[in-house]
Formats: sequence, structure tokens, C-alpha cells
Amino acid sequence: MAGKGIFAGLPWWVTWVVVPVILIVVFGGLIASAVGFLIGLLFKVLIAAALIAGVIYLVRRFSGSSSSSSSSSSKSEW
Repeated sequence: MAGKGIFAGLPWWVTWVVVPVILIVVFGGLIASAVGFLIGLLFKVLIAAALIAGVIYLVRRFSGSSSSSSSSSSKSEW
């Protein structure tokens, strides 16, 4: 493994502290934008699911109350 050979002679703090800090500094903007994109996408999915559920609830509520005669006949068949 080439990775172990590169870090073999270095102290532990270089491998576990300095290298991750350098990577976060260099790729921090990319990481932050990816996390922000995923959180934004999740938020939009949740909003869309809530809106669709609300529309389904309203349609079932108002269509069931306006046509109660046809609804009662379909319930007896069911």
C-alpha cells in the first residue's frame, strides 16, 4: 500500500491532525457546497411531500363530503 509507505516515518499527529486540516482547508468550500446542496435537496423533498400530502388530504376531504350519496353507495359495494 503506497499510503502507508508515505506516512510511515512521520509522527502520528501529522497523519491524524495536519493532513485532515490541510484537506479541509483545500476542499472545505467544495465540502460545504455539497453538504449545503444535499440539505437543500432534502428540504425541497420534504416540502414537496408535505404539499402533495396536503393536496391529497384536501381532495379526499372535499370530494367525500360533496358526493356523500355516491360515496355511501360505493361503501356498501366495498
